[in-house]
Amino acid sequence: MFMKVYFIGAGPGDPGLLTIKGAEIIARCPVVMYTGSLVPKEVIARARPDARILDSASMTLPQMVEIYQEAKERNLDVARVHTGDPSIFGSMAEQIRKLGELGIDYEIVPGVSSFTAAAAVIGKELTLPELAQTVIITRAEGRTPMPPSEKLAEMARARATMVFFLSVKRIGDICEALTPHYGADCPIAVVYKATWPDQKVVMGTLTDIESKIHEAKINRHAVIIAGWILTAKDFANSRLYDPGFAHRLRKAQSGSSE
Repeated sequence: MFMKVYFIGAGPGDPGLLTIKGAEIIARCPVVMYTGSLVPKEVIARARPDARILDSASMTLPQMVEIYQEAKERNLDVARVHTGDPSIFGSMAEQIRKLGELGIDYEIVPGVSSFTAAAAVIGKELTLPELAQTVIITRAEGRTPMPPSEKLAEMARARATMVFFLSVKRIGDICEALTPHYGADCPIAVVYKATWPDQKVVMGTLTDIESKIHEAKINRHAVIIAGWILTAKDFANSRLYDPGFAHRLRKAQSGSSE
């Protein structure tokens, strides 16, 4: 069989959130490349004793491609371990493009994203009936420019639940863009290193969250969640479990309103 590169989502931080499939692949691959600044050492500790283990935190794309090419020449599988889920701001696509040029096969093993972990940490559902049925996952514009159609002020018009990656240093810009559509008192949560031992949660509003995270000294590794789902109490129940709602696995109960 020919070698393969496995892009593995290591999860948000808690080693227990690594998938079984991801753990099995890490344990058998002769080459393991991981993002050392974000992936817990416990995840890599699963590697076989003779595995070549490489920290990609300081590597450039050409350096990573060189490792893939060398592994291809030696017919060695590579476990490429990313934080969270590699499909979301994972810097995976450019690696896949290079693998295609080299004729190297690959497989993506999904992981628990830090944004779903953040929602779990604060104990919230991001979609509530008749209040928010859409989640927008984005980032604030910085050194990486946003496409013209994805300016924050435009996306905020939807009043959906907003999730921001890589943006805590631009929290002021986020609050300024959201306030006209969500209101100054809209709740917002900043979760630093969700599921890590040193995680922090800061709750506030679009008015005061910037000062609160400065006080908490949070300036990286944070997910931001904004929207009224964070404090809503008066929302409709899901129809899925309504006694009067029939579906293919359950008949509506008599006497219940549909």
